[in-house]
Amino acid sequence: MPGNGSTLALLIDGDNASPKIVSGLLAEVAKYGVASVRRIYGDWTKPNLGGWKSCLLEHSIQPIQQFAYTTGKNSTDSALIIDAMDLLWSGNLDAFAIVSSDSDFTRLATRLRESGKTVYGIGRRRTPASLVAAVDRFIYLEVLDDAEAGGGADESPAPSTTAATAPEIADDAEEAAPLPDLRRMLTAAIGSTSHDDGWSMLSLIGSHLGRSDPSFDSRNYGYPKLVDLVRSQDYLDVDQSNGQGVRVRLRSARPAKKASKQAAGKKSAATKGSAKKAAAAADSKG
Repeated sequence: MPGNGSTLALLIDGDNASPKIVSGLLAEVAKYGVASVRRIYGDWTKPNLGGWKSCLLEHSIQPIQQFAYTTGKNSTDSALIIDAMDLLWSGNLDAFAIVSSDSDFTRLATRLRESGKTVYGIGRRRTPASLVAAVDRFIYLEVLDDAEAGGGADESPAPSTTAATAPEIADDAEEAAPLPDLRRMLTAAIGSTSHDDGWSMLSLIGSHLGRSDPSFDSRNYGYPKLVDLVRSQDYLDVDQSNGQGVRVRLRSARPAKKASKQAAGKKSAATKGSAKKAAAAADSKG
């Protein structure tokens, strides 16, 4: 995926995002590249977008006016899609970040990826699975809400080993879907990337998780980094020695030390028994 030196277009569906997360949103996008294009789409004659107006100039986000000419038709989506295709053909961008929870952008994301562009999706946990699966990486806005509230790395969250529930968001019209089962995902990732000794490099696990589920993010489960997440799971062994990378394995894959000791004890007893029998046979012959 593109790095910090890449250029990307940040396209925001104003009807599907809250200005409360703008600082966290820009900080998140900065991890993936320079947002040389920053646009937000909506009908600015309506009061529901009033909260955005005060922060657009501060964060250099260009508002794109799109009148709602017909009731029930989302002309904002069409404007964003047209602009995205124009930007695609300009050839000056490496990636696109689409901020919306609307499944109408699924085909746009697919089309951009077909042209070799990296696509990031940013939306609520209620975002339809079709859009989540259509992008290279999907970031839930609830994570950014927590960051804005001062949570995250400074807190000590309780370990999570099963499906978790995201914080309740007052402006969500639909109920958020539960997170995928964490233990199942980690077990599958380790099984697919481990060596014969059962150990797998954490970097490989992270890559596998990202490919299998674009929305996977350790922050969804209350941990700022993947290494913190795996260390909190009681069914995993985590090792980092001699300055090497972090290794992870399923705890059931550890060598059975007790069994080995018992086997060694039985072998020793058998050896002693054989020696006694040999000595008794020699005495009888004598």
